[in-house]
Amino acid sequence: MSDKILTRMRNWIATSGLAEGDRLPPERTLSNKFGVTRSEVRKSLLLFEAEGLLSRHVGRGTFLAKLPKAAGNAGIEAAISALSQTTGPVESMQARQALEPELAALAAMHATPAQLRELRRLCQAMPVASSWSSYENLDSQFHETIAAASGNTLLQSMHRIVNGVRLVVVWRKLDTPDRGPETDYHSFAEHDAILAGIERRKPEEARQAMLRHLNSTLAAMISRH
Repeated sequence: MSDKILTRMRNWIATSGLAEGDRLPPERTLSNKFGVTRSEVRKSLLLFEAEGLLSRHVGRGTFLAKLPKAAGNAGIEAAISALSQTTGPVESMQARQALEPELAALAAMHATPAQLRELRRLCQAMPVASSWSSYENLDSQFHETIAAASGNTLLQSMHRIVNGVRLVVVWRKLDTPDRGPETDYHSFAEHDAILAGIERRKPEEARQAMLRHLNSTLAAMISRH
C-alpha cells in the first residue's frame, strides 16, 4: 500500500460529496475505481478508521465519520505516514506494550456503561467473524474503544497514532485466509479477560490482562517470521 494510493482515496472521500454518516461504496467498487486490489482498499480503510475519518460496522458497511479538527487530523495523519516508513512490526508491538496496559487500567476506572456494552458486543462478535477482514475491524474497534474509555484525550491521540502504524506495518504484511480465525484463537479468551478487568473496575487486573494479551500477540508474530 503506497502513500499515493492513500492520498488518492483520501482526496476522493473529501471531494465525493459524502456527508457525515453516509455509507461508502463496497470494497469491490472502490477496488475497481482506484485500480488496486481489495486487500489494498481494506488496509486503506483500516488506516482511515484509525485516523477517525471512517467508522466500519460488520454487516452494515463503512461510513463517513465526524471529521476531527483539521489540524489535529493532519498531525496524526502525518505522524502515521512518517512512522510507518521507519517502524517494524515488532517495534509497533513494543509501543503497544508501553501504552495499552495503562489505557486498560484507566478504562477500568472511567469506562461508561455505553462503552462497556460496546466492548461486550465486540468480544461477542469477534469469535464469529466470517473473515479475517471482519475480525481485524472488530479487533481494532475493541482497542480503540478501550482507548476512548480511558478518559484521557492525550493518550487516546497517542493510541490513534500507534494503532494507525500497527494497521499499516502489521496487518499489511499478514497473508490471512478468507475465513475468520479458528475457534480457539488465543486473542478471544485474552480479550474476554481484559474486558472482565474493566467491567469489574479492577485497574491492575485489566492492566495485566492487556499486557498478557500483547505479549502473546508479539510471541505469535515472532513465531510466524
